[in-house]
Amino acid sequence: MTAVLTPAGTAPLRDGLPMPQRLHAMGVIILGITVAVLDGTIVNLALPGIARELNANPAHAIWVVNAYQIATLVMLLPLASLGDLIGYRRVYLLGMALFTAASLAAVLANSLPTLIAARAFQGLGAAGIMSVNAALVRLIYPSSQLGRGMAVNSMVVATASVAGPSVAAAILSVASWPWLFAFNVPLGLLVLALGMRALPFNTVAPAAGARFSWVDVALNVAMFALIFIGADRLGVRDANAGQGAQPMAWALLLAGLAVGFVYLRRQRTLALPLFPVDLLRIPVFALSMGTSVTAFCAQMLSYIALPFLLLDVYGRTHLQAGLLITAWPLAIVVMAPLAGRLIGRYPDGLLGAVGLGLMATGLALLAALPAQPNNFDIVWRMALCGAGFGLFQSPNNHTIVTSPPAHRSGAASGMLGTARLTGQTLGAVLIAGIFSVWSPHEPRGPFIALVLAAGCAALAGICSSLRLRTSPSPSR
Repeated sequence: MTAVLTPAGTAPLRDGLPMPQRLHAMGVIILGITVAVLDGTIVNLALPGIARELNANPAHAIWVVNAYQIATLVMLLPLASLGDLIGYRRVYLLGMALFTAASLAAVLANSLPTLIAARAFQGLGAAGIMSVNAALVRLIYPSSQLGRGMAVNSMVVATASVAGPSVAAAILSVASWPWLFAFNVPLGLLVLALGMRALPFNTVAPAAGARFSWVDVALNVAMFALIFIGADRLGVRDANAGQGAQPMAWALLLAGLAVGFVYLRRQRTLALPLFPVDLLRIPVFALSMGTSVTAFCAQMLSYIALPFLLLDVYGRTHLQAGLLITAWPLAIVVMAPLAGRLIGRYPDGLLGAVGLGLMATGLALLAALPAQPNNFDIVWRMALCGAGFGLFQSPNNHTIVTSPPAHRSGAASGMLGTARLTGQTLGAVLIAGIFSVWSPHEPRGPFIALVLAAGCAALAGICSSLRLRTSPSPSR
């Protein structure tokens, strides 16, 4: 159904999709965001085999992961802005088409540079999917039920982000690494076919004077890429990297910050900036972004530390460790629908603060486990972390998406993905620094990482509680 566009800032003529179109559209959203998020972590387990089969340096194989992450991160905001201008539906479908084609290229790659290039294009396609994902959910659901839609979306993102290693293990147990990308091709084609029939059109016209600036895109790409690569090199101390590795890492990081200073000063002068500094002037939006970045930092710290704790410190097998960690995402799946029903009944800031308080408590209790814990001691602490994260995420995302005006839904949606990837990157860098000082194979390394994760979750909870003193701007 084609919607009639109304001028920016006025109420749209349609409030969500009717049934069963709503279910069809959400089916497309769920499939698309699952494959896009899953591919961020699905390759990690296969890196040694990829390096061996392609006769490549194992240290260079990490760029199979980094190329995807960087391409996604640097293009989230530009493609979100493009969605505000030409339609979220169009950006989503173009992103899925590129993702599918790049997946086929990855299957056929016969060298590491070719595979890295395919992964970069995959990341660019994933950015198209992720950048407008939440904006489309806002169009699919009526405002009175948007909390439920955000809960479904958050549950899928959270589950897919931790399911990568398990899915990879299942595929690699019966097939070689190219099949990690091969299953994306039929799924991508299915999403394209369904999406062209089910996804809604924008209901609000672009704001007057809105335009797409390639200069701003270049500055955005340079800022995020330089900061990501510099921070990554600072966090990983490679003995074979040579004496100039750390100074080069600092140079890249400082260059990224310098580009960011110029870029953000330029954005402050624009009516509709690519990097949405206008939205960050909304207090509840800024606090929600701080909450998201810090919470995902805590999540990444714990996700990397826990396998070392379970395998090397407590002597669990890989199967046992995987089953124990599964309690975390399962708790998210259980809690997310409840959180969706609570949205609107209680302030988002309160729900987020309670959830992050539970997560911080669970992480602190994991750090305080006895020397020989039984499986139940581990499982209920994992479940407490997952339940807390599930209670935080949906209300927080709901605030991020609904606090800006409707014609800036794309920018808000892009900031959702940017916050998640920024927090995860920060967590990965922090834990790399911790493990370079304290061995991950000894109790102290994972203990310090989990304590820091608990502190980050508590800080995120404080940011969330501060939202209770603010009131969101009208959203529709």
